[in-house]
Amino acid sequence: MYSGSQNSKNQTSNDFILVGLFGETKHTLLLYTVTFIFFLMALAGNALLIILVHLEPRLHTPMYFFISQLSLMDLMYISVIVPKMLLGQVTGDHTISPSGCGIQIFFYLTLAGTEFLLLSAMAYDRYAAICRPLHYPLLMNQRVCVCLVSGCWFVGMVDGFVVTPIAMHFPFCHSRKILSFFCEAPALLKLSCSDISLYKMVMYLCCVLMVLIPIVVISSSYALILHLIHRMSSSESRRKAFATCSSHMIVVLLFFGATIYTYMLPDSYHTAEQDMMVSAFYTIITPVLNPLIYSLRNKDVTGALRSRLQSGLNLRKVVKRKA
Repeated sequence: MYSGSQNSKNQTSNDFILVGLFGETKHTLLLYTVTFIFFLMALAGNALLIILVHLEPRLHTPMYFFISQLSLMDLMYISVIVPKMLLGQVTGDHTISPSGCGIQIFFYLTLAGTEFLLLSAMAYDRYAAICRPLHYPLLMNQRVCVCLVSGCWFVGMVDGFVVTPIAMHFPFCHSRKILSFFCEAPALLKLSCSDISLYKMVMYLCCVLMVLIPIVVISSSYALILHLIHRMSSSESRRKAFATCSSHMIVVLLFFGATIYTYMLPDSYHTAEQDMMVSAFYTIITPVLNPLIYSLRNKDVTGALRSRLQSGLNLRKVVKRKA
C-alpha cells in the first residue's frame, strides 16, 4: 500500500487521495489480481457480445441492439474506474487531480443515468414483443430503437453535466482522503465543510427522474407481461415468454438494487465501507455478470457464437489446405 511520505511527494495541495478498494488487508496482491482478472473478463465478454450483435444477422433485432448498448456502457463503466485504481496500486500513487475526479464523476453519472433509461426501454421492448406481437414491427422499428437509445444517452449526459459541476464547486477543507476507490460524488462531498443541501436536493430530483420513473416503466411492463404469461394455456409458451424476460429482470434487480441502496437510503442506514462494496458490485462485478447472463441463458447468442467459431475453424482449414 501507500505511505504518507509517498503521498506527500506525489500529491499537490489540491489533489485527492483514493483509499483503494481493499485498504491495507493482508491479501491485497491477491485481491487486486482477482480484480484485474474481472476487468479482463468484462472487457472480453462485453466486446465479444458487441461484435456478435454487429456481425450476426440473426441478432439484428431491437432486443440485441439494446443489449449491445448495455455492453458498451459496461465497457465504459469499468474502463473509467478500474485502470486508475489498478495503476495506483502498482505505482503507489493513489492521488487523483480535481479534473480527473470530475471526469470520473461525469462519466459515472452519465453512464448510470443512461443505463437506467436503457433498462426501461428494454422492458418496454419485451412488453411490445410479448403483449403486442402483431404491432411489434411498428412499435419497435429501427428508427424507434435509434431514437430511444439516443434519448437515453442524451438524458444521461444532461444528468452528468448538471450534477458534476455542483459536486465539484464545493470547497473541500477537511481531509483530502476519499473513502472510495474512485471519485463518487457522495464519498467526495463528505469532505466538504460547506452546506451541501443544494447538491442533495439536485441529487434527489435526479434520482426521482432517473431511478423512480424507469422503475415505474419497468414494473408496469413486467406486470403486464406476467399477467399475460399467467393467462397462457400452453406451458411451453409460458416457459419461453418467461425465459425471454428473466435475464433482463435479473440485471434490473442487480443494478437498481445497488443504486437505491447507495443513493436513496439515508446515510444512517449504511457506512462508507458498505457503500464502497456496493459500488464495487455494480462497477466491477455487474459488467462481468451481464455478458454471462445474456449469453449463457440465451440460445440465439450461444448459437451465433458457435456459428462464428465454426466459420473461423473452417476458414483455417481452407487456408492450411491452400498452404
